[in-house]
Amino acid sequence: MKNTGLGDPAEKLILIVDDDDSVMELFDFVARKEGFKTVKATSGEAAIKTARLLRPALVLLDLMLPKPGGFEVMRELQNDDTSDIPIVIITGRLLDRSTLELIKQEPNVKDCLEKPVEPQVLAALLHTLLETRAASNTKLPEPQ
Repeated sequence: MKNTGLGDPAEKLILIVDDDDSVMELFDFVARKEGFKTVKATSGEAAIKTARLLRPALVLLDLMLPKPGGFEVMRELQNDDTSDIPIVIITGRLLDRSTLELIKQEPNVKDCLEKPVEPQVLAALLHTLLETRAASNTKLPEPQ
């Protein structure tokens, strides 16, 4: 079987940052179902500390957080040893196209999703950004 170069999601840690428990639980469920490890933070301050301590493979970041907010967290994570951690911005606020484009131009922002986020869209995006294969595809039989 040809090696596609896709990694094992179990080796990737995703930091989920949202102050809405129901949203956080959904994202956590989707990421774990896809085989990823997760850690959660409910505030901007906790997100920054967790990112610096654990160096996750990716951050799912809600823009509307208690202080510091998502924009500040995104900017803070552009510094030092966290600047290479990809971020996916999640927002419940309708953003105009120019604001979305500005956010996407940030060096560590890889995509921007608006709530409600479809689970299959989130799952596909995580695998694409982290270059992993879906958990359901990890045990394919070898060709004869």
